[in-house]
Amino acid sequence: MTEPTADTRVLRIPTLTRVEGEAALHLRILDGTVTESSLRIYEPPRFFEAFLRGRAHTEPVDITSRICGICPVAYQLSACRALEDACGVVVDGRLGALRRLLYCGEWIESQTLHVHLLHAPDFLGHDNLIDTARIHKEHVERGLRLKQTGNAIMEVLGGRAIHPINVRLGGFHRTPTRSELRPLAERLRVALDDAWDTVRWVAGFDFPDAECDADLFALAEPGTYAIESGVPTVLPADGMLPTYSFPVRDFQDHVTEMQVPHSTALHSRLDGRRHLTGSLARYAISGHLLSPLALQAAREAGLSDPPLAGTVRGEVCRNPYRSILVRAVEVLYTVEEALRIIDSYEPPARPYVDVSPRPGVGHGATEAPRGLLYHHYALDDDGRVTQACLIPPTAQNQGAIEKDLRDLVQAALARGHASDADLAHLCERAIRNHDPCISCSAHFLDLNIERGSNSC
Repeated sequence: MTEPTADTRVLRIPTLTRVEGEAALHLRILDGTVTESSLRIYEPPRFFEAFLRGRAHTEPVDITSRICGICPVAYQLSACRALEDACGVVVDGRLGALRRLLYCGEWIESQTLHVHLLHAPDFLGHDNLIDTARIHKEHVERGLRLKQTGNAIMEVLGGRAIHPINVRLGGFHRTPTRSELRPLAERLRVALDDAWDTVRWVAGFDFPDAECDADLFALAEPGTYAIESGVPTVLPADGMLPTYSFPVRDFQDHVTEMQVPHSTALHSRLDGRRHLTGSLARYAISGHLLSPLALQAAREAGLSDPPLAGTVRGEVCRNPYRSILVRAVEVLYTVEEALRIIDSYEPPARPYVDVSPRPGVGHGATEAPRGLLYHHYALDDDGRVTQACLIPPTAQNQGAIEKDLRDLVQAALARGHASDADLAHLCERAIRNHDPCISCSAHFLDLNIERGSNSC
């Protein structure tokens, strides 16, 4: 262990790979105690909320998809739900099923990208994807096949794999025929085996002991694993209270945003507490509603049975390192779910329902692969957007990530693993545990560690 001195020590990592966006981490260690951990997100503001104002009610669906090239559907469908809510329209039935299918495609490609290319190298001891691809070629190739299957769903339903152009208010510009979906079903059957193999592969990783003590926050939908809709639901960190929910329209009464000095991304509090959204939260809150096949895979992978609708049955997984297991199970589930939707598909009578503009306020939320994404819009008499608020999951998670980093580094110091190289590697892994899409809120670029002592 490096002995603390009165001098400040600074460690800089020019680039942290395998995350998307720009940010820096600043750690202050005084006499062996972590006194500060600040995830400094310094990307310039992107002003999406500002330039949505004055737009027609039909425009945010396409504009917000440009926020993220990995999860554009999440932004599109969250915008759809909020604007349709403002206009008094509900999209369900066959169109609703197609939206869920499109979302499955995004989950497959995005979660697979994270599991195979961003996160797995940490468990395999590789610093870069080149080493992973050379040593574990079959696993990387399997991940690419899975991702391509997810992309194919987005191409058929969305018109293209990145920033889909076929989504509109009320549904789609065009809906597919059964014959157009048939090739997807053939690919998905192959993908189901690949997804199973991925779960088994990931289950063999070595998972360090860790626990995130934030409240878990995800959507919940009666009778199904929440993806494209649901009610915001909280599982408190103390475990003493049952889950509680609130309507989407009350989201900003519970989730409050605040500016912090060290970041251009807003931090969030859920009823005054830190919270975590994403795969761990979804599995804890809705895991009992996964398909029997997905639950079997979770058990074989070593995940405990999730709680049953907030009761004491089951166990909450709070280990951020095991989030990769949940993502692998979610890929298996969404492959199976996509097959189910395609097998029962009947083309809707019309590709969309009319969404006529009217003055009002609307709220919408969906589960992006990285967690709960909320949109809020206000429309004037002409259907123009007068107010827009977008709260992405990665912004909500920043407080929990900082606390997680502080706890992990403190534990490493207590074990004697205190070299700058050890701490840098530990922090990189911890960041990637949470699947950060940093451009939606950060790209970890620079690690700055200050060490000092109160002694003279």
